[in-house]
Formats: sequence, C-alpha cells, structure tokens
Amino acid sequence: METSSSSLDCIQSLVNEIKKQVFSTQNSRDLVAPSPYDTAWLAMIPDPSNPDRPLFQSCLDWVLDNQNEQGFWGDYNGEDGIPTIDALPATLACLVALKKWNVGEDKISKGLVCFHANLNLVLTENTGRLPRWFTVVFPAMIDLAQATGLPLKFLNQPADILLSKLFLKRKQMFEREKLVDEWGNYSPTFAYLECFPSEILGDQEKIYEHLCRDDGSFFRSPSATAHLFMTTANAKSLKYLNSLVQNYPNGVPARYPVDEELIKLCVIDHIQRLGLSEHFSQEIAETLSQIYRNQQKAAELPHNMTTLAEKLHEDSLAFRLLRMHGFHMNPRKLSWFLKHEDIVGHLEENHEYFTSVLYNVYRATDLMFLGENELEEARSFSRKLLQKSLALKDGDDNLSVFPELLNLIERELSVPWMARMDHLDNRLWIENKFNPLSWIGKDSYYRLSCLQNEKLLQLAVKNFEFRQSTYRDELEELKRWSKEKGLVDIGFGREKTMYTYFAVATSTSLPHDSIIRLIVAKAAIVITVADDFFDMEGSLPDLQLLNDAVQRWDGENLRGPSKVIFDALEDLVTKIATRYYIQHGSKITAELRDIWRETFGSWMRESTWSQTGYRPTMEQYLETGMVSIAADTVLLPAACFLTPRLPTEKMKPAFYEDATKLLMTCTRLLNDIQSYQKEKEVGKINYVLLHLKEHPEGHIEDSIAYVKDMVDKMRKQFLEQVLMTTDDDDNYNMPKSCNLFHLSCFKVFQMFFNSYNLFDSKADLRQEIMKAFYIPFEQDLQQPSNPLITVIKPLPVLPPLERSSEGAKVSASLGPATLKHKNKVAISFIRKQVPSNCSLGFYSPKPCSPAKLKSCFI
Repeated sequence: METSSSSLDCIQSLVNEIKKQVFSTQNSRDLVAPSPYDTAWLAMIPDPSNPDRPLFQSCLDWVLDNQNEQGFWGDYNGEDGIPTIDALPATLACLVALKKWNVGEDKISKGLVCFHANLNLVLTENTGRLPRWFTVVFPAMIDLAQATGLPLKFLNQPADILLSKLFLKRKQMFEREKLVDEWGNYSPTFAYLECFPSEILGDQEKIYEHLCRDDGSFFRSPSATAHLFMTTANAKSLKYLNSLVQNYPNGVPARYPVDEELIKLCVIDHIQRLGLSEHFSQEIAETLSQIYRNQQKAAELPHNMTTLAEKLHEDSLAFRLLRMHGFHMNPRKLSWFLKHEDIVGHLEENHEYFTSVLYNVYRATDLMFLGENELEEARSFSRKLLQKSLALKDGDDNLSVFPELLNLIERELSVPWMARMDHLDNRLWIENKFNPLSWIGKDSYYRLSCLQNEKLLQLAVKNFEFRQSTYRDELEELKRWSKEKGLVDIGFGREKTMYTYFAVATSTSLPHDSIIRLIVAKAAIVITVADDFFDMEGSLPDLQLLNDAVQRWDGENLRGPSKVIFDALEDLVTKIATRYYIQHGSKITAELRDIWRETFGSWMRESTWSQTGYRPTMEQYLETGMVSIAADTVLLPAACFLTPRLPTEKMKPAFYEDATKLLMTCTRLLNDIQSYQKEKEVGKINYVLLHLKEHPEGHIEDSIAYVKDMVDKMRKQFLEQVLMTTDDDDNYNMPKSCNLFHLSCFKVFQMFFNSYNLFDSKADLRQEIMKAFYIPFEQDLQQPSNPLITVIKPLPVLPPLERSSEGAKVSASLGPATLKHKNKVAISFIRKQVPSNCSLGFYSPKPCSPAKLKSCFI
C-alpha cells in the first residue's frame, strides 16, 4: 500500500528527472524524435563519388540499430505490440534501405515476417479511417519494395482486397486532385514527392523551381529532398541534406529545419494539458518570458505556403499560452492571416491538411476580450473549416486527420472551454491516443522525443491518481460534516454534497493539502440548503426569523430547519475565522459574517417579491440577483487562504474588484437563462422573464438571446480583468492567484448552466464524478512505445443510479457480475488508504472501502 508521503516522493523524483530531460536541454532540436521513414530515405542515397556505398552511413547505422524487438520500425499500440499505421510504410522504407546496401539480412527477414503478420490486422483496424497521407505513401512504398527485390507476399485475402482498394483510391486521388490551386500554391499533397509516379509530375524542371531558395529543400521534407537529390544531384539539396545529418546524426526528424520556439511551446502546452504545470511553474514562466520577448519583433509572413502550418501553429500556441499567463498579446499576432486572400483561399482549399493548426487557432480564440472583432472572425473562420473536417469523419474519403484528433475537435466545438473542468480535461488528455500538439508530417506527425520517455506519462498518471486519493478523503469528510450538521436529513430541497465538491475539486489545481476546496464546498452546501428553504419550504414569517437571526448573528430562538441552517453556518464561519487567525494572526470574523448577511438579505428580498407579487425593474432585480447567486460568498472567504491571499478589505462589497462584480453578474444571468421555465411555473422572478415583460412585443427566444449576449460581452470583460491584471499593477489590489480562482469559479457556473440546469439534475454528472474521483487508469508503463499513444483502456460503463425511497441517497447498483470485469480494477484501487491532512477538524483520514463506491452519491 503506497502512502501519501511515498506518493509525493515518487512524484517529486519524476519531476526532477523531467526537468533535467526537458528544461535543462540547451537546444530544442534535442527534443525532436527521429523519423524512421525519413532516416531510411537518407540511408538510400548513394555516395556520388562511390555509388557502391551510402552517402550517409550514420543514417544506415541508425536503421540497423533501431529495429524494434517485434521486427518493425516505428511505434506500436499497447501491450500487444501491434504496429501503428505509420509504422507500416516506415518499416518498408527501412527494409528497402537495408536491401539496397545488402546489409542486415537477419533484420530484413525479421522485418518481413513482422510486416506480413501484422499487415492485415493494422489495415482492418483502420478500415474507413485511413489517413490521406497513407493512401499516397503506403502504395508507393510497396512499389519501391517490390522493385528493390523484397519478397512481399499478400496471400491473405482481406489484406489483398484492402490493398487493391488502396491502390485504386490513390489512382483516383491523383486523377481528381490538382497539384496547384487557383492561387498558384502547390497542394500539401505535393510534399510527398518521393511517392508520386513520374507520369503524374509532368514537367519536372518546373517542379524543381520550387525548391526552397534558402536551404535547397523540397517542402522542408527530408524524404522528398532525398528523392529529388537522387534524381537530379541538385547541389543546394545536397547542402541541405548535409546540414540535416550534421545537426541530427542519430536519426533525422520528419521536417527540417525545426522551429525551436514552436517545440518549446508544444512542450509547455502538453505539460499543462497533462495537469502538470504546477510542478514546472518556474521553468514555464522563464520560457514564456523569453518567447514573449521574441514575439515583440515584427511578425514576418511565411515566404511561401511551405511554412504556413508552422507559423499558424506557433502563433496560435504562443497567443493562448502567453495571454493565459498575463502577457499582453495583440490580436493581430493571431489573426494576421485573414488579411491575405491567398492564404485564406489556400486554407479553405486544403482545410483537411490544416485541421490540427485550425484546432489550435480555435482554442486560442477562447481567450478573446471585448471588442477584439478580428478574433471573432478568426474563431468563426476556424470553426467553419473544423466543421468541414468533422463532416469527413464518417465519409468514404480517406482522412488527412487522425480520428482521435477529430474526437477532440468534436468535443471542443460542442463544449466550450469555459464549461469544462480542468481535472477531467487532464484525464482526457492522458487517455488520448493521439497528440495533436504537432502538425501533420510526412509519415504521420512530428514527435517530441522527451515526450516519448515514459517518465512524463508516468508522472501525469501518478499525479492524477494522487489527486484522486486526496479528493476521495476530502469528500468522505465533507459527507460526514453534512450528515453531522443535519443538512443531509433536513427533509427538503436538493442534497448536493457530491456535486459541490466535484465542482471545486475539478475546476482548480490547488495544492493537495489545501483547505480551500472544503471551505468552498461547505459554503456551497449551506447556500444550496438555505436557498431551497427560502425558495420552497419556509413561510414568509419563517424566512424573516432566519434572516433576522443572521443579521444579529444570534440563532438562540430558532427552531427546525432554520436552526439547522444557522448552526451549520456558524460552525463554518467560526472554523474559517479560527484557521485564518492561526495562520495570519488577524481576525476576519466580522468580514465573514457580513458577506453572509448580504446573501441572506438578498434571499429575503427575493422571497418577499415573489410572495407579495411585487415586480422589480430589471436593474433592481439584477442588483439583488447578483448577490443572491452567492458566488462571492463561496469564493472570497476561501481566497483568503490562497498564496498570495486576498486582502480582507476585498471581502467588503464597497471594495469589490470589477472581476468579482462581473463574476457575480454573469453567474446570475447564466442561472436565469437555464431556469426561467421552472421559475415561471412557481412564480419566481427571473431576468429573462423580466426582459420579456418589459418587451411584450418580443418572444421568449428574443429575451434569451438578449441575456446571452449580455453574458458573452461580460465574459470577455471578465477574462481581460482576470488575465491581464498582475501583482505589479498598482491600481489593482487582487493577486493573480485570486484572479485565477475567480476564473475557476466562473467555469463551475458555466459548466452547471451551459446547456441546461445541470446542477438541479439528480445524477447527470455520475460518470464524470466516477472518472474524477474513483476510476483509476489501467496502464502498462513498462514498455510504452510513445506516451503520445497511451495504453489506457476504455472506462467501464457504469450502471444507472437510482434514488432511494427516502430521497436522501443515490446508489449505484453494482452487482458481482458487473464488478467482476470492468470495475474490478476500480474496486481494488479504492481500497487503498491515503492519509489525509487534518486542519480545523475539517476531515480525518479514512480508508475508501468498496462499499463507498455504491454509496458515493448521498
């Protein structure tokens, strides 16, 4: 049984190793993994002075030294060692190189056996989703292998049929597609020069005119340039190839030159999406600061379409990462390409080849501020083309995009970033079998060698599962507290212990020993129960008694639910104030009580309006509603425990920052958009309904659209407030840590009220909660081929939840048959006990027994 201390030690050890591997690397080219396909093509080149020997012996040596145990070159999927689809042409290219120089006969034999054994399986598994590059490259490699004398045998009928279809589709593609578009730009397909039949190329002299003038490469492709040099002996191409091998003596990359700044951005983006940025915060900050200084130089347009993908990819990653870290980024750094008709036309004509790039452009526009119309245009443009790529997903045509990337894009377009929880996004990224950080290359995509080391994935998994154990402990304590305070059995309303903790835990990356999660969750539980008491249970006199008690902060004369609510509130406030005094030596009891007084006062006002039939103006309602949503009540007391912490004066409404006011207003409106129908039925006031009342000539859809537009504008203002104000801003007294905490809180409300009122659902978050807290990874980290292709298996499909007759518990009907297979790992894993960190009596260490899995929804 691994203890909390040993888990932390293991995590820190992995962090130290990765820092040495990644951030201590002086040259970013060391982070790029070799491409077996391109290295093999260079190994095929004969020495002009002695055609009986290779020009680049080091490339041939690399091929000889890097055959996998299974017999192929390239990556494989999972513990079964089945080659990935890109390993098939790479293996053929390597076999051709060995055959050409009559070396490695044992490796050739082993490679052929592996190729024939896996061909049918790999092609069958990818039927209907073969990438377009594969349609071009693989038939060409078969032709080349047979011409070289390799004994390829296709005796298996399914493989023979699939190959026949592949050759036919390649022929149709060449007949149908143009190499040059209407703007005079060559199609991205043209980069596969080494795979084109000579009759397709036509005037070769004209093709050679399109060599890169700077370095003599053909589309910066080592394999295409190698083929061109073998055909023409072009001196510039030879210079390019010599430079390539000199810089990469141990296997060449799929593209050269390598954009070192883009590589650094890819590494940072990948680390963040794995949920590991907290471990590398200083290194990330230093790297981004240097990149920002470079970004201040005048932007240069790509010399030709060859570098368009890299530039757009780099610009989009830089824009998102730098803006997210508080750097001022001009929108034109991202949207510049829209001003160039030929670039826009080229992207539209070849959108499927730029899907990975457009995905990152779209993600960058998540951080759009109010008035940045050019970013609106970039978002609309990229979304339109991404939707076109998604339309190819189920079509008959071959894809230029990996299906795993299309799945990510589908989720990106359907669930906005502001409505997604970081913890679950991290899990999805860890589980993902394709890494869209890198653009499409020749035989598949660029790989970062540091990410091929199992240490990074191992760290991500251990970090995630350590957080899971922490969250389970805290959740058990939270459930115990709710039970002890009588909030679970109060007899009415919504019991949201699980939902509230899920929201705070998955939306933030607070330190594992932080008490903030429990402060927020307990406050949210009290708010939910009290709000329901005001909305549906208490009479006006009962509500007035409770409100008066809170204003006096004296619950002596309260009875029944009012007494339960007040006692739970007093317990929470007292413990928060005590902990704050112990940590910081000052008192905040008065501030804590005042913020709750404001909240209860707003509930009282709204209940009075509803029960007396008074209709406030839209302005009056919003002034009260932004308080009654209680976002500030949940957020600000907890923010006093951040590092650096919120100044206590910022807990007073008169001193609220704009970010806090925008958060309060937006969260109220988000709630009202999704709850107007229910509130109309029970006679409650709602901003959407008030707008309709004041505009009787309109329809409810018009009022909804009006409020959504308000939220959209204020959301953009809010993002600018929380991202662009820094700890060094003399006119802004809220630390950056508090700004980001505001952002996490906003995302929680956006998640709950994105498409419907998810917070009021009984069990719609069941599967997400199981993934966040209970279901472990199934993994084999002993011999991963590439952490970009993880070995994590699909999550079990859990049975539906049922609500008990008492209405107090929701349980999962997990019978022995269900647990036997899919949930066996989950059940065994949650038996582990991870000691908790006690603070304020908020929680105590408890093991999570198998029975807890059945009763995790109480």
